Amino acid sequence: MFDQNGLSLDQAPPVQVVFGLFLMGSLFGIIAGLSLFYYRTDIYDFSSTAAIVMTHLLALGVMMSFMLGALFQMLPVIAGVVLEAPLPKANIIRFLLFSGVTTLLLGFVYHAPFLFLFASVFLGSALLYIGGIMLIRLRKLSHHSASSKGMLFALSSLCILVLLGLYLALTHAQLAVGDYFLQARKLHYNFGLFGWMGLLIASISFQTVEMFYVTPAYPKIISHYLPMGTFLALLAMAFATVFSPAMIALFQPLLYIGLALYGLITLLRLSQRKRPLADATIWFWRTGMGSLVLSMLLLLVAYFTEADALLPSGAVLFLSFALSVLFAMLYKIIPFLTWFHLNSQGYLTTPMMHEIIHPKTAKKHFFIHFAMVVSLLLSQTASWIIFAAAALMLLSFIWIGYQIWHAHKLYRHTQENSEKFDMGMMEGVS
Repeated sequence: MFDQNGLSLDQAPPVQVVFGLFLMGSLFGIIAGLSLFYYRTDIYDFSSTAAIVMTHLLALGVMMSFMLGALFQMLPVIAGVVLEAPLPKANIIRFLLFSGVTTLLLGFVYHAPFLFLFASVFLGSALLYIGGIMLIRLRKLSHHSASSKGMLFALSSLCILVLLGLYLALTHAQLAVGDYFLQARKLHYNFGLFGWMGLLIASISFQTVEMFYVTPAYPKIISHYLPMGTFLALLAMAFATVFSPAMIALFQPLLYIGLALYGLITLLRLSQRKRPLADATIWFWRTGMGSLVLSMLLLLVAYFTEADALLPSGAVLFLSFALSVLFAMLYKIIPFLTWFHLNSQGYLTTPMMHEIIHPKTAKKHFFIHFAMVVSLLLSQTASWIIFAAAALMLLSFIWIGYQIWHAHKLYRHTQENSEKFDMGMMEGVS
């Protein structure tokens, strides 16, 4: 993925674009950790304000920020899609996304209709604007890889997710009739978790797992048909919601089965890698994929047996899947970006990637993250453990936020203190 051949600085966005969104995601993660101290085990009651606030903090504040930052970087690399004026676009998106998430969360906390109106304007503008631009650029490609095609379906899911969210927010703002509120909320979660988050992670992994870890390619039944099948199942559920609600039962299990198969095959591919040494990113990937498989199995059992007591554990494991893969990719992206931009700018002395983030640093973060996931699961039976989970979540996002800040600090330090390669030096030698 990050082979420098064919990748020029003109294609790659400025490092501030990606790091700015990553830092905002870390900030929302810190807020989530602090909020968990306050809400505690109320988050496991899905109808509570606590659960709604934490869900949107993590999915919209944390994951959306990180995923958009990754897309700004990966679209030119994976798909050859260049976004013009990326820095102004990213600045606008950061402002609108931060304002939208903040007003939305305050709206949930204070039940203030006017805040939902502001949130609709901010979030709708930000996500439909950038999602639409990325989607249009991808659609114009003449040749698609499995990754770029999967990203098409993920971005399409994002646009539908936002439209459903706007309907829900405007209903809260008392500006829309809420006749389909419960159905729209269910679809909103499905498009968000499976269509946007699940498909984007899967689509990126079709290329990155093979390239980072030298594994066999994914089977075509997964890489070519999982994204399309998932998206079509979600669309079918949307139509069934309006015209034939009983048909929904045919499609919901397919979402669980599809992602479980993807997780199992990814675990198999990681075990077949040609580089035997396992670094922390491998541990993150294995934790993420194992969590995904277990999450989907719990949701399947809960779906067919109506054992709702399994749902909180399924939600925690899905969070583990998303964050584990996210951290695995960040520990590859952050050092590379810092080194690549400095090297491309011609600086004679640039920090090596292990100097930007040492492998032992990533390993320590893995243990913090894994302990957080275990604590969240155990807190469902021993409520006092939620305080340990909150402390670990807070530490986890402070940890990754510091790595991003440190990388950017090294980047700026090198620019200010290192000399650039001068072609005149070579002419003098000759």
